[in-house]
Amino acid sequence: MAFRYPGGKKYTGSRRQHTSSSPSFFGNRGMTLEQDLNDTNQYYRSTGRAVIHKKPTPVQIVHVDYPKRSAAKITEAYFKQPSTTDYNGIYRGRYIDFEAKETRNKTSFPFGNIHAHQMDHMSEVLRHEGIAFLIIRFTLLEETYLYDAARFIEWYFGQKERKSIPLPDIRENGHLIPLQYSPRIDYLDIIDRIYFS
Repeated sequence: MAFRYPGGKKYTGSRRQHTSSSPSFFGNRGMTLEQDLNDTNQYYRSTGRAVIHKKPTPVQIVHVDYPKRSAAKITEAYFKQPSTTDYNGIYRGRYIDFEAKETRNKTSFPFGNIHAHQMDHMSEVLRHEGIAFLIIRFTLLEETYLYDAARFIEWYFGQKERKSIPLPDIRENGHLIPLQYSPRIDYLDIIDRIYFS
């Protein structure tokens, strides 16, 4: 069968055979931690369980091109200030603030994924009796954990010789969040167990 582009031009792409010996994994194609959390938070809002949103990143637009009257293209922009964490909201009368990170590392979570100003922000949230944590996804292992910010801060500021938290500590002291259909990442059930029991 010949394929043609609009205007009659013939498609001349080569046919490639799939020769990979590695197995195919289709479970999470196209899904990211951020999308899973956005879907989960939408579910929580629509069911009245919690109000949690992704924080917008403050950007200063410097230059915009208008190639057509109906189109605009931002060509230069800068971050106004360092962002704090990814998500915040309210659940059962308590303020919630958390950072979501994915890593392809199989043995640890590198500190380079989190900035000092984010740790300072989570420390402030904890000092004011809010709930702060990280949701960490090990993409190659297909494991997602809720990890309390207080413990993460101990590792971050207290372990000068380390540059990461070992996976065994996250497995032992974090809370595995099973993936499910809806809500996709039900982290509020874990928050109920560790912060409200």
